[in-house]
Parts: sequence; structure tokens; C-alpha cells
Amino acid sequence: MGESRCFSCSVRQAQQQTPPPKSPQGRPQTTHFGFETISEALKEQRVGAVFSSVASSYDSMNDFMSLGIHRLWKDHFVRNLNPGRNPLTSSSSQEQGWNILDIAGGTGDIAFRMLDHASTINHDAHTKVTVADINPEMLTEGKKRALQTPYARSPRLKFVEANAEKLDMIPSNSIDLYTVAFGIRNFTHKEAALKEAFRVLKPGGVFACLEFSKVNNPLFDAVYQRWSFGAIPLIGQLVAGDRDSYQYLVESIARFPSQTEFSDMIKDAGFLVPGKGYEDLTNGIAAIHKGVKPAEKSL
Repeated sequence: MGESRCFSCSVRQAQQQTPPPKSPQGRPQTTHFGFETISEALKEQRVGAVFSSVASSYDSMNDFMSLGIHRLWKDHFVRNLNPGRNPLTSSSSQEQGWNILDIAGGTGDIAFRMLDHASTINHDAHTKVTVADINPEMLTEGKKRALQTPYARSPRLKFVEANAEKLDMIPSNSIDLYTVAFGIRNFTHKEAALKEAFRVLKPGGVFACLEFSKVNNPLFDAVYQRWSFGAIPLIGQLVAGDRDSYQYLVESIARFPSQTEFSDMIKDAGFLVPGKGYEDLTNGIAAIHKGVKPAEKSL
């Protein structure tokens, strides 16, 4: 990695530039960065430094974090959501295609799958995806990867730099499907992001999240934790010369709410949650969460 992608350099620069905001009582507002407690002002920049550092090795990173099966999870996630409107089964009065917003999806992994599924399974040439990511390096990686797809210069795919907690460029009640895969655990204010998801979705629109979660088998959990904290930072050091970023990533998984806790957060944002609200993948290494915006609660 070049010096411009040095995680510790980016962190030092962020700490020098940003004074921590004060709470009403005069104390700096704090949040978690992995297992570390830091000021809220620094979290966005430090998370940004992590993803700037890992952007070009993002697939390798997810291979390490998921024991190599994140691609199968993503395929299942998209297949289960079944994006697109099949012209043979949709009434002619329905508008053509879905309007999908993929948050923290800079590298395009989910967006390309969504468009492929809509096109090949539902014969829908109109569904479009806006990929929003706060990190410009991740977006650059996605645009580069898009050149290998049919969607690179198509109006069906758009990349925008945006903060999930404040999506001013997205009109209320305009999105059919909001997806976020392996991103929401890095947000400073998850509740604010969920409320923005609720705002931008159409009544009846779906919030869908794929995220690392809590392993539900104690024996398997012990093995996975040893792998996560023992091997992954070391692999990050050896493969990418970047132990710190990989250490943060495994800590961010450990700090993320449990399946039931996160499902409750989705309900608190106003969503209806189908069934128990989540589906465990591979003993809970990851989980899919869903929420539906009620038809009667348009903004």
C-alpha cells in the first residue's frame, strides 16, 4: 500500500484536524471504534481511513472475515430479495423497474448482482441501482469494476458519495429497495441511518441488511473468535501490510448488536419486521435483516 493509504497516517491527520464536539454538559461526545472509545467526530474519519486502506483488497478482506463464503451469502441475499419486475407477471399499470439504493456498496458487489438478477431472472431492463458510499476510494474501486459489467455507462447504475445518516440527495418515498451489506456496523449513528432508510423508502418499500452477526453455536463461536482475533489481523499484516485496519474490522463485528437487538432497532425506526426479523447464515456468522415501511406511514 502506498503512503496515501496508510491507516495510522490518516488517523493522526484526523486527530490533528478535528476538535471533538461537546455534549450539552460540555463533555466530548464519544462512540466506539472497535473496542476503543473515541470522540464521535473522529469515528467517521477513522472508519474512512480503514476503508481507504482496504479498498483495493476488499474481496480478500471479506474472504478472511467470512471464511470465504461471503459471495454465497451475497448471492442468497439478492436471490431472496428477487429484484426487478417481470413484464410477463406485472400489470401494465405498474411503473417499470425498481429503484434500488445500495448503501455503503462502493465496490459494486451487491449492485452488479441486483442488476444481473433483474435482467436475467425477471427480464427487467429498467431496474436501476444507485450505489452510495461515504468513501471515495471504495467508489473508485466500484467504478473500475463496473467497466467489466454491461452497466458501466448505463443509466441503470449510478455511484454517489454520500453519508447514510443524511441522504439529502434522495427524495422521500422514492426508493423500492434499500440494501446495505457489511456496512451498517461502521456507521456512527445507526439509528439515524435507519430513520433515513425509512424516509427514502416508498410505503411498502423494503429495508434489507446483510451483516456479520453473533454466532449461535458456542463451540463454533469459540473457533470463529480464535480465527477472527488470532489470524485475521496477522493475515492483514502479511497480505496488505495493514494490521490495524483488520484489527478494527474484527472488533467492529464483536461490538455490533445481536440479531434480536438489531431487529428491535429496525422496529424502533418505524419498520414492520416480518417473522422474527432476521435469517441466520452459517450459524450466525452473518444474518439478513428485513423491515417493511408500512403503507399508512408515508411521510
